[in-house]
Amino acid sequence: MFPAHRPRRLRTTPAMRRLVSETSVRPRQLVLPMFVKEGAAAPVPISAMPGVVQHTRDSLRKAAVEAVEAGVGGLMLFGVPTTRDAVGSGATDPDGILNVALADLRAELGDSTVLMSDCCLDEFTDHGHCGVLTPTGEVDNDATLEIYGEMAVAQARAGAHLVGPSGMMDGQVGVIRKALDESGYADTGVLAYSVKYSSALYGPFREAVESQLRGDRKTYQQDPANAREALREVELDLAEGADLVMVKPALPYLDVLRAVREVADVPVAAYQISGEYAMVEAAARNGWIERERTVLETLTSIRRAGADVVLTYWAAEAARWLDRG
Repeated sequence: MFPAHRPRRLRTTPAMRRLVSETSVRPRQLVLPMFVKEGAAAPVPISAMPGVVQHTRDSLRKAAVEAVEAGVGGLMLFGVPTTRDAVGSGATDPDGILNVALADLRAELGDSTVLMSDCCLDEFTDHGHCGVLTPTGEVDNDATLEIYGEMAVAQARAGAHLVGPSGMMDGQVGVIRKALDESGYADTGVLAYSVKYSSALYGPFREAVESQLRGDRKTYQQDPANAREALREVELDLAEGADLVMVKPALPYLDVLRAVREVADVPVAAYQISGEYAMVEAAARNGWIERERTVLETLTSIRRAGADVVLTYWAAEAARWLDRG
């Protein structure tokens, strides 16, 4: 007449639920993406991402120190230059905003955190694509690879512990690994954006980096309908020497994240992107959801799906919540 099994017994008190919890989120597993704007006199709010700003070099240092003190595991840096050109020359310039900001943070933080850098041309090109273009306007994969190699070396020299090729060019990990090794940066790792979908959720990020994109990136980013293709991309990046692999976006692709976790023998990261952030913030500001609970629930779901590392714009704030218990 009565249930023989009562799973609710293990949910009776906070202590009981904590004891049997299967998935944890810790500050060390979170990475904070940050934007630094060349020539900015004060931090510039990003309207589509409430609470996120384009930093000045000084405010970047301050915010980075605060994030590390909160316990985050790493920082991912994106640069916003004042001038752009067809080949993204600011990306390889030692005095370019991304490289000088990396040097600032390495000098400030040393090895107390993992400093990561976006190794892609889209922020630096006047057409907004992740690579150089052919005369007919198509992205030239192989010509772009050469620049990625130069960019990775410049970032390693500036102080990056991990470079993050996000452009989805075929062969990018292998070319970057070779360039780093030949330039004496064998200890600099590669965080491969192995699975990056052509998502509708990148819009707020494009405001954050003042993207000049014309057209779309469907010829090099992945089709959201494809999952098997993602595993092929991961296998190729692992064969080329990736130290970590990433799935981006996170929440719409938790099934893919789980599949990647099952085949990858390196740490797996997931990027909770700008559109994911913006949707939660908008709903919370309208009073439709509880902000803190929702943020932590999303982070837990990404960890539960298999991510060892989560890039999230809530990293510093969530780290404080988690530390508070």
